[in-house]
Amino acid sequence: MNLEYFIAKRLASSRESGNRLSRLMSIVAIISIALGIAVMILTVAIVTGFKKNISDKLVGGSSHIQITNLDSNYSFETNPITETGELVDKLNKTEGIRHVQKYITKGGIIKTEQDNQGVIFKGIDSDFDSTFFSKSLVEGQIFTVTDTVTTNSVLISKKLAQLLQLKLGDRFDAYFVQEPLRIRRFTICGIYSTQLEEIDKSLVLCDIKHLQKIYGWTKNQISGLEINIDDIEKIDTMNKIISNLVIFNTNKDGSRLDVNDVTQLYPHLFAWLDLLDTNVVIILLLTIAVAGFNMVSGLLIMLLERTAMIGVLKSLGMQSVNILKLFLYRMAFIVAKGLITGNIIGIACCLLQQYFGIIKLDAASYFVSTVPINLNIFHLILLNLSSVLAIALVLITPSLIITKISPEKTTRFE
Repeated sequence: MNLEYFIAKRLASSRESGNRLSRLMSIVAIISIALGIAVMILTVAIVTGFKKNISDKLVGGSSHIQITNLDSNYSFETNPITETGELVDKLNKTEGIRHVQKYITKGGIIKTEQDNQGVIFKGIDSDFDSTFFSKSLVEGQIFTVTDTVTTNSVLISKKLAQLLQLKLGDRFDAYFVQEPLRIRRFTICGIYSTQLEEIDKSLVLCDIKHLQKIYGWTKNQISGLEINIDDIEKIDTMNKIISNLVIFNTNKDGSRLDVNDVTQLYPHLFAWLDLLDTNVVIILLLTIAVAGFNMVSGLLIMLLERTAMIGVLKSLGMQSVNILKLFLYRMAFIVAKGLITGNIIGIACCLLQQYFGIIKLDAASYFVSTVPINLNIFHLILLNLSSVLAIALVLITPSLIITKISPEKTTRFE
């Protein structure tokens, strides 16, 4: 039988009146740990939820990685690259790449009877992955692009529709300022809302063949290729792999290809998301510090109340290290109760928010209408293990008091 565990278990179930203070401190420690772990779970779930939600929107509006003409310099009035299918085949065979699609961008002006607005037209082809915009649809549907017929249907944002007083099914004229001036009439077949200003304020999806005709390009000339990868955490690695893949590819005019990723297109937003990590670290450290302080206080009170018992055990031959194990077992019971309670509270709050969206936000300021949640089992395991490790390290120093307790002094007046 494990004697230390047996005594610790008896102490945990003890109800003698002389232990009221230690029982109170045990309750305080349990509550502190429970609230601490619940706060940490909510903090990590909300912050990672924000990062995932916003990065998914930025990627959905463009892609993880783009291949363009080196002379384009981030302009929406792009120089073309010639796509023969060979490069796309190489990319599709590269491990870690999920999807490749062609696109063309061009600046234009939407003119209505009430107003006009500068926008970015993005031409999409039959290979377009519509998953993101399907989820963002408010009204209507996404148009289908075929190789034979050019569709006049477009997808615009709810923000643009309200600004220009347009609705589903309306037609409008789009002006493309060049020499000569080009005008196209489009019909709204769908209205989307990503709640992300960078996308909603300007992006209009149309058939790629319209923009090829306006630019005067052939069917093989495009602004670039958009590439989605399996894991955004590996975006820097995939950027290097794709850069090495296209480094020897050139256009017929001798121009070179350039590779950029979404973090370079929206550096200010990703910099803001990175700042959230610092806030998370500060909150986690403060929470663990509070829980650790309460645990130390509880242990010290238990040691003071059990000084006589420690003296008796030492006089009976029990070593200090065994008595230390006894009290660590006792604290382990408290930590376990606190962790279990805290996990239940934290996970329950996350699930309620995730499925019912109880806490609302101003989408104009936070880019989401409800507090986003990303509940990850790996994060839960890591939080619990790190909490246990931190509390164990904190308890080592006050536990050393046991070695200073003298049996003869503690039992003299018993």
